[in-house]
Amino acid sequence: MRIALALTAALAATSAFAAPPKVDPALHDQALEILKRSVAFPTVAGRGQTVAYAQYLKGVLTAAGYKDEEITIEPMGDTAFLIARYPGKDPAKKPLVVNGHMDVVEAKPEDWERDPFTPVIENGYVYGRGAEDNKFDVSVVVATLAKLRRAGWTPGRDVILALSGDEETTMRTTAELAKRLKNAELVLNDDGGGGSLDPDGKPVAYGIQGAEKTYADFTITFTDPGGHSSRPTPTNAIYRLAKALDRIAAYRFPTMSNDITRAMFAAAATSTPGELGQAMRRFAADPADKAAIDTLSADTNYNPMLRTTCVATMLSGGHAPNALPQSATATVNCRIFPGTSSASVRDTLVDVIADPTAKVTRNDDGSIDSPASPLRPDVMAAVEKAVHARYPGLAIVPAQAAGATDSMYFRAQGIPSYGVSGMFTKDGEGFAHGLNEKAPLGTLDGDLAHWDTLLRELAK
Repeated sequence: MRIALALTAALAATSAFAAPPKVDPALHDQALEILKRSVAFPTVAGRGQTVAYAQYLKGVLTAAGYKDEEITIEPMGDTAFLIARYPGKDPAKKPLVVNGHMDVVEAKPEDWERDPFTPVIENGYVYGRGAEDNKFDVSVVVATLAKLRRAGWTPGRDVILALSGDEETTMRTTAELAKRLKNAELVLNDDGGGGSLDPDGKPVAYGIQGAEKTYADFTITFTDPGGHSSRPTPTNAIYRLAKALDRIAAYRFPTMSNDITRAMFAAAATSTPGELGQAMRRFAADPADKAAIDTLSADTNYNPMLRTTCVATMLSGGHAPNALPQSATATVNCRIFPGTSSASVRDTLVDVIADPTAKVTRNDDGSIDSPASPLRPDVMAAVEKAVHARYPGLAIVPAQAAGATDSMYFRAQGIPSYGVSGMFTKDGEGFAHGLNEKAPLGTLDGDLAHWDTLLRELAK
């Protein structure tokens, strides 16, 4: 899941148009070819195509000089993960990990205007499932690593490409990658962060993703002996569930903040007019400012940045129209603020429901708790160098994502992880996970230069 900057609507452009960095046309062509070939692999859960895709990427790297033994492809069920090690000068230094994912969400050809797994270049875009999420940046990273290897560049520390195979589903391969690479210095995730453009294509801001809320699904279940519908009882399972959901809807989790969210609001405040901008500024300075909290909480764009949120998303109950329900269930989806355990959120739901007959269980959703990453000066400096080479003076804003990426598993291992995609897009342009997904070709060369700079700066 590619997570872009969350505050683009509140940030004004701070940079003039800049010419895209000059990139060797041969490198551009190779990255585009990798992207097109990548889209053609339907790496959807259950189709068993991830190993073949990983082998294709391995072929690109070995053709550039990687040794066969430096690349591992390990199947896990119907998917796989890939680890490619680029040896550095000093093996005692902790490695730099570059992370992305090879899998994509399902796409039904009958719903699309073009076949989702046949790459099409049209009107300045590459169309196809995964064109944006996440095969664009995976292709750019692979092309960049291949170019550096061909050129004979030797990093100061090992650089490890770690590609998962089920980020969009259970993240089992991600968990294994994080376990095997737990000695890493830091992780650069190409499936997070990125730049935003206004409708005219002018840069607005660049977001570096340093945290993400924990995804958690809970099932709330009420059971009852049931009976004939002509004889209603006070213990109707559907009514009890309805009352529980009303209580959850009325509950507001406590306000929280961290370095990243405070920096987000401070940056947004500089260009947000009126009461909302003032509230952002006050909250960034004092996260306990009640008036600022109330103003931000009333805005559906900013309320999720302040706290854990839980919302009912699915319902099921009863077994016949003329029978009292024997069970009623609801799925409640929570996005949990970093540093808060999912177990504590479950306990809160139990307290809010306030009905001892309710059963509240955490679903196996592939997500785990993870903390925010510190805003490391070396990472921030490298990102600034890469972004400002493209757009001088552009605002670089720490971002906390509401969705989930592979970074959570690395952060849970204590490894700082940062979403640093070099893709710049307009709001709503890519349709990741949706119909007719596409990626703008105009961002390709800039992305190639972006990753070249990040690798050279952080693999010293």
